[in-house]
Amino acid sequence: MPRMKAVQISKPGGNFELVERNIPDPGRAQVRIKIEACGICHSDVLVKEGLFPGIQYPRVPGHEIAGRIDAAGADVTNWKPGQRVGVGWHGGHCFTCEFCRRGDFILCRNEKITAIHFDGGYADYVVVPAEAVAAIPDDLPAAEAAPLMCAGITVFNSLRNAGARSGDLVAVLGIGGLGHLGIQYARQMGFRTVAIGRGQDKDPLARKLGASVYIDGGTENPVEALQKLGGAHVILATAPDSKSISSLVDGLAPGGKLLVIGVSPEPLTISPLQLISGRKAIQGWPSGTAKDSEETLAFSTQTGVRPMIERYPLEKAAEAYEQMMSGRARFRAVLTM
Repeated sequence: MPRMKAVQISKPGGNFELVERNIPDPGRAQVRIKIEACGICHSDVLVKEGLFPGIQYPRVPGHEIAGRIDAAGADVTNWKPGQRVGVGWHGGHCFTCEFCRRGDFILCRNEKITAIHFDGGYADYVVVPAEAVAAIPDDLPAAEAAPLMCAGITVFNSLRNAGARSGDLVAVLGIGGLGHLGIQYARQMGFRTVAIGRGQDKDPLARKLGASVYIDGGTENPVEALQKLGGAHVILATAPDSKSISSLVDGLAPGGKLLVIGVSPEPLTISPLQLISGRKAIQGWPSGTAKDSEETLAFSTQTGVRPMIERYPLEKAAEAYEQMMSGRARFRAVLTM
């Protein structure tokens, strides 16, 4: 049988192993993708360390996939070999639960997650449910499209559903893998964009990405700085730091929303009075469906939003993962096949 290279984890907490496997065949409602690039996301730690219940090992990580359709199952009519496609966190849905029947597929009670419920993109090929596949515009390179399949869609989809209008003040906490995209999307959506980070060295980058104001949390109080600007209609919390996230609630304008997409295991510490007095809200946001991914990619192509990436060959997946986990990556590490 034809063979392929893949990088797998054999047990929770195990090392990355470069192996050869048989190239899998797609089922009736599946497609096989020849992978050209796969982004490395912080959520890959769930597979690496076995933090998500029910993962079967060995497992191939990776849910920021870009490539081309290589083969389609017998029941697949909307995808053909050669089409440029991507796959993100959302790896399929059941179509029959109450949320699917409402068309809210991202909340499917039986949702499949790429690289959690089936092997992911640290490989030459991947087989995925057809409903999880998104078309990639022809003029968007695979290595730039891959991070948009998770980091990009999470930021774009949360911002466009946050309730802010053009001209509203939107603050982005963190200038990292999510934040550097959040600043770009907020600016291109017409928001007054404020970036919050630590260190004056980040000021030029924040403004280059589209922020009109940079707040250095190391030298000034972000809440006071936001209130001097009138308060934020939305604060997009991309940094995985619950203490920093919690401290920003008082930087919201009346009726404002703290939108949390940075995943931290620590609880938020916010009092009911902080929310009630200004009719403020806190909301989390998952990524989105394949259709949301297509709209993210289209908007990014039209407006010039692009991830800043570091490229690594598949064989250096462990090095790329460590670069991401250490925070040294500027700003997304991408495996290219």
